Amino acid sequence: MILLTICLVTLASTTKAKSQECNLPSELVNEIHSYQETINKIIDATTKGRFKGQTYKELADFVDKFGARQAGGQILEQSIDYLLNLMQQDGYDLENVHGENVSVPHWIRGKQMAKMLQPRQTDIPVLTLGGSVSTPVEGVKAELLVVKDFDELNNKSELVKGRIIVFNNEWVQYGISVVYRSQGPIKAAQLGAVAVLIRSVTPFSLASLHTGQTNYDDNIKKIPAVCITIEDARMFQRYQDRNETIVLELNVQTENLDPTISRNTVAELTGTKHPEKIVLISGHLDSWDVGVGAMDDGGGAFISWYSLVVLKALGLRPKRTMRAVLWTAEEPGLIGVQAYNQTHQNELDNFIFVMESDEGTFTPLGIEYVAGIEGGCILEEILSLLSSINATTTKRSSQGVGSDITIWKDIIPTASLMNKNEKYFWFHHSSADTMDVLDPEALDKSVALWASVAYIIADLKKDFPRNLNESEYLKPTVTLL
Repeated sequence: MILLTICLVTLASTTKAKSQECNLPSELVNEIHSYQETINKIIDATTKGRFKGQTYKELADFVDKFGARQAGGQILEQSIDYLLNLMQQDGYDLENVHGENVSVPHWIRGKQMAKMLQPRQTDIPVLTLGGSVSTPVEGVKAELLVVKDFDELNNKSELVKGRIIVFNNEWVQYGISVVYRSQGPIKAAQLGAVAVLIRSVTPFSLASLHTGQTNYDDNIKKIPAVCITIEDARMFQRYQDRNETIVLELNVQTENLDPTISRNTVAELTGTKHPEKIVLISGHLDSWDVGVGAMDDGGGAFISWYSLVVLKALGLRPKRTMRAVLWTAEEPGLIGVQAYNQTHQNELDNFIFVMESDEGTFTPLGIEYVAGIEGGCILEEILSLLSSINATTTKRSSQGVGSDITIWKDIIPTASLMNKNEKYFWFHHSSADTMDVLDPEALDKSVALWASVAYIIADLKKDFPRNLNESEYLKPTVTLL
């Protein structure tokens, strides 16, 4: 990140900065604060009362029963059937429970093997990237070329042909580092590489392998792509820095089968006054085929539908409809939400606010959002009611929040769960994504926040402001850096 040392016009992004620019009508502020007793009721029920520990129990039952839920596979569909049935049982009784069909890709991981032949012989653990093509049946054997970034790849373009490229890029942050996983095979193949090894996209490793979707260009030859550990990427770098020749044998076999039908999973709490207007809360139900997807994104999916269970049990039914959607096929490329967006085009004008949790459900801190200044001020007031669980932070984003719901970032106010997720990418897309990553108390607090924020927005007398244009509200502040 580059820090400019000149005067900048800054957009406020912290709670303190927003407080200085907020000028909500006193009637609206008083209305929001009138929900304090209701919010206390939600928090008490989820963190101390009848629902304490229940979200963790429900999620543990689910992931222990089904394990990994890869898009295109029958296990994901069986898990969807299970939830559709559970949501309608006595004690849950959610409304308009149904699945909405989505055509999803069906990629299968097969054999994955790598062996270093020079400068010494040893097996190299690999994990094939999602969507990768296979090597020839007999595998490929080639020298390695290690590069730290795309610039170095281009600078050494005359050495690339016939080589296996190792991307040994340093972790910066996910949105920056993940580009080597998504674009590495394309850029290496353009220059004649026969395969790529991508350093696992994580800031921390105990010889950890992290998968994830990769991309191809139909106009460029598709080459196999696997991830390797940080430790092995650095080892290859050391060999190369000593001018030692590195030879690797790689054999990965995958299948790209015909698309299959999956479903977005939907449940509602129907509004009392404006049922046609929607506050949508969501997470994605599919996972990769390593780990069991407890963190990514079982937690986000379960705090969404379980928020409706809590609210209904407490007799809290808002004026507008609250809709939980558990997206399918997020991992191979946001497939479920794209289908939903097409199917519900005529309804989008009635979407008041959209939320997604897909960055962990660790101890909640507050909400990150995309909204105008007025909307941000409303969220600040709402979050102030959650002081008893220390989840009062609001942060404005200009890049989009969530994963699936970024599809609406330019037309609908959106929000994601801010939480203490500093270790999220330690476990992300790896075999370590298990129930042991999650904490029951943190999940309870996440449900309390999720249900509270969505409920108030769905119940306010006035619709949440849809205007996303910052410039109409914000007075520039000059800050010396």
